[in-house]
Amino acid sequence: MNIDQLRSICLTLPAVNEGVKWDNDLVFSVGDKMFCVASLEPPFKCSFKVPDEEFEELSTRQGFQPAPYMARAKWVLVTQPSVLHKSDWEAYIKQSYGLVKAKLTRKLRGELGID
Repeated sequence: MNIDQLRSICLTLPAVNEGVKWDNDLVFSVGDKMFCVASLEPPFKCSFKVPDEEFEELSTRQGFQPAPYMARAKWVLVTQPSVLHKSDWEAYIKQSYGLVKAKLTRKLRGELGID
């Protein structure tokens, strides 16, 4: 996985915006709520939200750790991208998107066309 592959996954999802925050992080958001953050500086690292029940298991798995500053919101940081296959990356990114999208108001989801 690299930044271009990640962008191609994230930008296929409806109503997604991307931007650079904190000087060196590429952030993908839906309705101004982040669902994926990747470092623009090597080595490639990526954070995303996971369901509460998966957080403990994933955050202790090799190549993962609790995401700095976001662990309380059940985000994990992938420190070794090669531990996941492309299909796993796609599944985790789509899952994170879905978790964040579900927290948006019904009105905002309607305005974004993602209800």
